Amino acid sequence: MSDTTAHEEPELIQLLTPEGELTGHPDYPLEISAEEIRALYRDLVLVRRVDSEAVSLQRQGELGLWASLLGQEAAQIGSGRALTERDMAFPSYREHGVAWCRGIEPKELLGMFRGVTNGGWDPHEHGLHLYTIVIGSQALHATGYAMGLQRDGAVGEDGSAVITYFGDGATSQGDTNEAFNFASVNNAPVVFFCQNNQWAISEPLERQSRIPIYRRAAGYGFPGVRVDGNDVLACLAVTRAALANAREGNGPTLVEAYTYRMGAHTTNDDPTRYRASAELDEWKAKDPILRVRRHLETAGLADDAFFASVDEEAEQIGEQVRTQCRALPDPEPLEIFDEVYAEPNVHIDQQRSEFAEYLASFEDASTEGGR
Repeated sequence: MSDTTAHEEPELIQLLTPEGELTGHPDYPLEISAEEIRALYRDLVLVRRVDSEAVSLQRQGELGLWASLLGQEAAQIGSGRALTERDMAFPSYREHGVAWCRGIEPKELLGMFRGVTNGGWDPHEHGLHLYTIVIGSQALHATGYAMGLQRDGAVGEDGSAVITYFGDGATSQGDTNEAFNFASVNNAPVVFFCQNNQWAISEPLERQSRIPIYRRAAGYGFPGVRVDGNDVLACLAVTRAALANAREGNGPTLVEAYTYRMGAHTTNDDPTRYRASAELDEWKAKDPILRVRRHLETAGLADDAFFASVDEEAEQIGEQVRTQCRALPDPEPLEIFDEVYAEPNVHIDQQRSEFAEYLASFEDASTEGGR
């Protein structure tokens, strides 16, 4: 490999520059109205507000943990709005923007991180599977689901496709690479959407791959593309094309959304210990919300009244998130056993009985102490 080739920068699919200029791309044409762009801007602002409120709630002890999406809103909203009602998405644990697009109420997410639900929502009702903590396992789940759709004949122009989300760190996991291989040899209708936010907790991107992540797809025999993950329009166009390709029977695509995690990995993390502030400042200039606002303003597609209305709605969402989170009821202790298996299980029944006796012992002790 020549020095020129080795240092050649990969193409970054971009439709909207950081300055808000709409440039377009010949391979990914996007017909979109001013109303639709305003709707995407609203999505971005409201999802960021939900996220910031959740971080604050965790700091106040109302949530056990929170994985912030700050900086990754465009990747999630753009790809999420590319999905149809027939599609199924398999997230990791940070896809709050995708959940928003699939009609998941913020309180459902908060309940999970507050520890008061056993799952959250009906995946088939929303076309969004439950959050996955085990790194990379959702790629296998998505591939298996896509192979099932394929065998059920549910593909085609008006059929279904699958998308799965993971980070750059997950590309080092065996599950993800096995999913790539299974999807390829079975020509499964699945889109692998990697949000490359540059950091897998404290490990930088160069510790995950010696080549751009999207180029890994070639080794498995399917196409890969790198998109500007801070460009909501590009993420929409590229994901829409990849899903259509899957539905048409052309197999998987790896989309690498090149973005940046502007917050901590989770609220248990301190990113100042491993990354420089100058790096964060550089990416703040590429803020996904700011560039859409610049475009709306310079193109005359929105006025001050529109931006004020979105900000007001964000305030209302913030108050709603705070109120609903604190009002979430604590579950009964024995409910933890209810949804472990679909069918009755003698081992679970025994554990439930033993735990019930354990809880009752505290009541007995309290009664005896009062005599």
